Amino acid sequence: MRFRIGGEDEGIEFLNLGKTPLANNFLKKEQVGKEETYPLVLAYSPNSHFVQLTTAVPAEKMFKEYVYMTSTTKTFQRHFKEMADRLMSFLSLDSESFVVDIGSNDGLLLQAFQVHSIQVVGVEPAENIAKIARERGVGTINGFFSSSVVQQIIANYKKASLVTANNVFAHVDDIDGFTKNVYELLEPEGVFVIEFQYFVDTVETMTFDNVYHEHVSYYTITSLEPFFKRHGFTIFFLEHIGTHGGSIRAYMKKSSSKRPVDPIVSQYLSEEKKKGILTRHYYENFGKAVYEARDKLVRFVKDIKSEGKTIAGYGAPAKANTLLNFCGIGREYISYIVDDNPLKQGLYTPGTHIPVFSAQKLVSEPPDCLLILAWNFAQEILQRTKDLKGVTFIIPLPTPQIVQG
Repeated sequence: MRFRIGGEDEGIEFLNLGKTPLANNFLKKEQVGKEETYPLVLAYSPNSHFVQLTTAVPAEKMFKEYVYMTSTTKTFQRHFKEMADRLMSFLSLDSESFVVDIGSNDGLLLQAFQVHSIQVVGVEPAENIAKIARERGVGTINGFFSSSVVQQIIANYKKASLVTANNVFAHVDDIDGFTKNVYELLEPEGVFVIEFQYFVDTVETMTFDNVYHEHVSYYTITSLEPFFKRHGFTIFFLEHIGTHGGSIRAYMKKSSSKRPVDPIVSQYLSEEKKKGILTRHYYENFGKAVYEARDKLVRFVKDIKSEGKTIAGYGAPAKANTLLNFCGIGREYISYIVDDNPLKQGLYTPGTHIPVFSAQKLVSEPPDCLLILAWNFAQEILQRTKDLKGVTFIIPLPTPQIVQG
């Protein structure tokens, strides 16, 4: 193992979630039991204070065909509209601007820019998802972001005013090459904006289910700030946002740009140091707390089943598969899962082999308890299921709790 930031060959393992299948590789019936598994282990570097998985699965195995679509939830529909409006205002974008979104999925963010007559193009490796984006009128290059894609974009369009990568940077194995390519794509005063799950929030909210093989890296400002500096970028602004249990939106400029650096950057660096991220026990204490959280949830679920009650799950996000596999919660506990994404319906969860249905299943076969596996959309799910009678709703993390529907 070699650390992507810092380059060290040795790190300290602090969280072992076992050998698990790829979290977004849902199964057809004939594939059940045939899925490959890979170690899901987190380690950190005491030098660069960077956290990553010890095993990197080839990207082609994870992203060539994909079942996640950003437009499935109203929460993300709202989020990306607000993001586009925010960037339009904050960066003074206009009809002369050009926006490139890396990992553009079904084009949801870029559609929000198109409303303002801004030229856009997306880069999306999943062929099935890129096709959906094009059908929605969003110009999309199907492929992984690379130097050849950069040259293709510059030749066919121009250099970008803004490059965005939302929940993408954590997926990238070669972050050095990725960042060099972004630098080449941007015009001199262009801005690079990324959103990523903030590791400090993951620790504080015990949302360890955000760990899965697609997320090869886990970031803090302490690890990112010197990394970007080495690549000619300066972080000039940061925003904390609520997605995925707590995320950061980081704004990078080319270091030659005259944009001022907001004091919030040094404030984050100072706060992270106070919280202890430079120390070994910060990571090891998190690992111990995760095992305790697992044991609490398993006891909670077993107690419900011992009372003769039925349990279903709502939401089949990747994080649910980390949670279910790590906790050993399969079909003997959960009868079925419902999800609003049609690409997942009719399939089975990897590892635990729980069938996935549309939400109509809750009406035809109502459970006694509904485990909200997509906990980051809990309020939206509670609203959608408000007509269910006699059902107990459960949020699994950071500790299992019953909530009112």
